[in-house]
Amino acid sequence: MAGEVTITVVGNIADDPELRYTQGGVAVASVRVASTPRMMNKQTNAWEDGETVWVRCTAWRELAENVAQSLTKGSRVVVTGRLKAPSAYTAASGEARASLEVEIEEIGPSLRYATASVTRRAREGGTAQVQADPWVNTPAAPAAAKADDGWANPGAAASDDTPF
Repeated sequence: MAGEVTITVVGNIADDPELRYTQGGVAVASVRVASTPRMMNKQTNAWEDGETVWVRCTAWRELAENVAQSLTKGSRVVVTGRLKAPSAYTAASGEARASLEVEIEEIGPSLRYATASVTRRAREGGTAQVQADPWVNTPAAPAAAKADDGWANPGAAASDDTPF
């Protein structure tokens, strides 16, 4: 949809993905991603962590099932998706907060500090597999069988006998 803000977040998954299903049977997976910037402090010559940004990410349908099956708590991921309007709430400490939410378009493990093995899933449904017409793709019968078949060549038979 035009006008939507697309962002990319790189961070660690805070909890194992939570997979649920709607009443209509549509899979939904939720994950929280924590992204903490690191900066070099030139005065102390040491790395310092910035403020952690927490992002709630939601995946739908087959992507949701793949997320739940493939990713776990602590996994470093790269998430690309549509940013949703932030929702404001009050924390248990009484502090006013806002949460960021992203509807996931793509997600995968970060390969900066790890390796991954990819397994393709077979597509379920869709237009990728077209059912062939059984009448069009039938194997041709041998020519000798066609010559003896009175129904296959009705004008070729000279006798008045029924072919069966």
